[in-house]
Amino acid sequence: MKKTVIGAIALLGAMAVTSVSAKETISAVGSSSVTPLMEVFSETYMKSNSNVFIEVQGPGSSAGVKAAKNGSADLGMSSRNLKDSEKEPALKELTVALDGIAVVVNPKNGLDQLTAEQVTAIYKGEITNWKDVGGADKPIVAITRDTASGTRGAFEDIMKLKKKVSGMKVSAISQRAQVANGNGALKTMVASNPYAIGYISLGTVDSSVNALAIDGTEASVDNVKNGSYKVARPFLVLYKDGQPSAEAQKFLDWMVSDEAQGLVDNKGYISVN
Repeated sequence: MKKTVIGAIALLGAMAVTSVSAKETISAVGSSSVTPLMEVFSETYMKSNSNVFIEVQGPGSSAGVKAAKNGSADLGMSSRNLKDSEKEPALKELTVALDGIAVVVNPKNGLDQLTAEQVTAIYKGEITNWKDVGGADKPIVAITRDTASGTRGAFEDIMKLKKKVSGMKVSAISQRAQVANGNGALKTMVASNPYAIGYISLGTVDSSVNALAIDGTEASVDNVKNGSYKVARPFLVLYKDGQPSAEAQKFLDWMVSDEAQGLVDNKGYISVN
């Protein structure tokens, strides 16, 4: 009797393993800004597609481009347009959302707007005291993202924070700027320092920080949609032409469906439909 019970348990265990291993794993790697949205996509999709498991990792946009190119992930995620050096005919781009980049300060800061020119000068280290832009007589603590960040790449392009050195385009952001690894870390640093300034995905703004109007235009979904708020970028999913499995292709198609784009709107990003 004992042997029969053990045999039944072993069989059940084997069946459980088989059912899990029968699931196809789809890997998505890249931008930490796209990651929260991709996690929502994945959780929703897996509820009605039990034959797939989607794993999401957010080491940064540059890593996402690389992973999509070399096949170490099924899908890459980027929160910026691709550089010319990254483009290749076989690498396909799917825009799954648009996102504003909010320039944020601590709610105790007192300022509610800056010009794009002032933001650029702060990040170049040319303006270093809040009193020079209408604030308190306190040093500005500028916080930026790491160089692998798509948000940083997009921010530098939009805010003209690139300079040429020996014929190469490099960052013009001051070496004195503090560096945060990830959207969440930057938001926390600004939320804990009344004299800090940073930039994060508009979709992740909450009451812990204050999003500044830029050139008199509020950082809002509507203003990104109508083009009046200029600090904006695409959320891209990257994949190799002909490479996605049938299941990965179904997931790609679903991401631009009405159901998925409804999730984009609900999460404070901007749908592409």
